[in-house]
Amino acid sequence: MYDEVISFIRSLFPGKNFIHLHEPRFMGREKEYVNAAIDSTFVSSVGEFVNRFEEMICEYTGAGYAVATVNGTSALHAALMVAGVADGDEVITQPLTFVATANAIAYCRAHPIFVDVDRDTMGLAPEALKKFLDTRTEQAGGMSRNKNTGRRIAACVPMHTFGHPCRINQIAEICRKRNITLIEDAAESLGSTLHGRQTGTFGRFGIYSFNGNKTISCGGGGVIVTDDQALAAHAKHLTTTAKKPHSYLYEHDEVGFNYRMPNLNAALACAQMEQLEFFIANKRQLTAVYKKFFEKSGNIGFVNEQENARSNYWLNTVIMPDRKTRDTFLEETNNAKIMTRPAWNLLHSLPMYANCQTDGLKNAEWLADRIVNIPSSVRCSELQGRVF
Repeated sequence: MYDEVISFIRSLFPGKNFIHLHEPRFMGREKEYVNAAIDSTFVSSVGEFVNRFEEMICEYTGAGYAVATVNGTSALHAALMVAGVADGDEVITQPLTFVATANAIAYCRAHPIFVDVDRDTMGLAPEALKKFLDTRTEQAGGMSRNKNTGRRIAACVPMHTFGHPCRINQIAEICRKRNITLIEDAAESLGSTLHGRQTGTFGRFGIYSFNGNKTISCGGGGVIVTDDQALAAHAKHLTTTAKKPHSYLYEHDEVGFNYRMPNLNAALACAQMEQLEFFIANKRQLTAVYKKFFEKSGNIGFVNEQENARSNYWLNTVIMPDRKTRDTFLEETNNAKIMTRPAWNLLHSLPMYANCQTDGLKNAEWLADRIVNIPSSVRCSELQGRVF
């Protein structure tokens, strides 16, 4: 049924027996920098490359401060902690996201609330957020409280799905008016912008991920960004086991976490950052080819960036007519050794989050039945050392 699509995707990745969804590309100075880290003997959470990576993130995103962590989940957990999210609080997020978004909230012993997404961005919908706050919360003591539970709404965590910026400027304004801390889960969207501004920089905190399948990767890694110097210092302290600086004494003044990025990973990350814009340009070229093909496909939709947005197109996404055709597409492509995948199971459908409050999630349910991610790696020829 989907032979034409399969042949087309194979033509984009010639010579590949199995086409992965998103492979990392190490085409720059990765080995040089890793060897330098090894030679320095600083291979753990202190070293030249950790500092350099944080500086590169600040320079690229425009954020004032960056704190490198072992992964995006730890970055989000630490950001929530530093923001003051506490036991019994509630945090609004979206159901269409990787489980780590809700897990980080649960690590704080807080309660996720799942609010619907927009169909076009696949990210948290400002209108749904405003409606939820208008109808289900009240202002008391300078904060928003859930009318049903009486709990404080401590934070809002929207996620930029598959690299597409959500309407984060509108979400930021809603949160500002309600005195709700905005923390952006920009794990998938480094290099994506809205009105020329990097995702991850609209809230009090933003976080990015550098897992093995991200646009750039250092095996595992994350980073917190903020413009607040005091919050950045606290985040660095908290993620370094809350150890007070001293040349030899081990003094700790709060419960901290061993979350700092090792220098070896940072060495990889620095080399990858040097190639980020090249990778994004390459991926956007692939997107242009996909878009042209799927415009002629009839019943398969293709997810495009929105007006005033620039997506890194981390994962190219198609929208199938219904769940049945989605499942057929997934089966045929994967049987043809082309890795495709559906969206994550919506988080409110998972047993540990089944009792969380929602707003109905009409759009999220619709999307979850239809989304398919298709191969989105940077295209290159290892033999000829060139980009297609």
